[in-house]
Amino acid sequence: MRVKFFSLLLFAAGLASAADFVTDVRVALARNQFQAAAQMLNSYRAASGETPQWMEALSWLARAELDAGNYDAAEKFAGETYQLATGALKNRRLNREPSLQTALGAAIEVQANVLAARNQRTEAVAYLQDQLKTYYATPIRARIQKNLNVLTLEGKPAPPLENVSLPKGQPVLIFFWAHWCMDCKAEAPILGRILAEFGSRGLTLVAPTQKYGYIGNGEEAPPAVELRYIEKIREERYGAIIKSPAPVSEENFRRYGASTTPTLVLVDRRGIVRLYHPGAMPYEELRSAVAKLFSGRAS
Repeated sequence: MRVKFFSLLLFAAGLASAADFVTDVRVALARNQFQAAAQMLNSYRAASGETPQWMEALSWLARAELDAGNYDAAEKFAGETYQLATGALKNRRLNREPSLQTALGAAIEVQANVLAARNQRTEAVAYLQDQLKTYYATPIRARIQKNLNVLTLEGKPAPPLENVSLPKGQPVLIFFWAHWCMDCKAEAPILGRILAEFGSRGLTLVAPTQKYGYIGNGEEAPPAVELRYIEKIREERYGAIIKSPAPVSEENFRRYGASTTPTLVLVDRRGIVRLYHPGAMPYEELRSAVAKLFSGRAS
């Protein structure tokens, strides 16, 4: 607590950076120190105002309350974040404000998840559809689409992909990955085990990726340089499972809502999505889902 009190003094004095502030709030919440996180928010706001970084930190508080099952508090903080973020857009551009993107995207996500947790699934879907229309041409489109897909995509035909066609009549595992993503790299051996067991039975892996504007160590890079870097990472880290150059398309990520990497999607022989999962999956869980494609229960 003495360290945390020192951090509060730094915030009040305006000596801690905005990035450090957001990180410290996240650390406190990860430790279930909700009161300490709230004190940091209050101290930072008193010193610096309701900046985009403050809104981002507030959105993390909303997410933590959601994870804790405190739906009223989650709704309150998400609503406050949404109101402040949309108000800030009167003078700021969303595509130039990463913290504002995070804050607004999280606020929408939390509000939709609160509705779903209260068994108001229809209202959650309608809310996300409305937000998707509003922010379709913005950087948070993929995040909104992700939450909409979580609620609606399973049991529906798989959306088409740019630069690659899903094989017809075969089950497909779609693996959305990013060259910088450590969770994607950790998932590769799991995918290798899955393909070793089910590849001979017809399972195909499709592995879309996209450009991010930078390469290793966050170094900015033009598209041609990043594409070469993507191919280098594919060969070094995914060569055993991704046998040819991966399809590269930002639209694929937006369409499938792959704002989280990895995102895993299972499609049956008829082209119907049977699993939509943002984030990594352990071997046992993924294998169970894949096995259903060959048991007749899913396809």
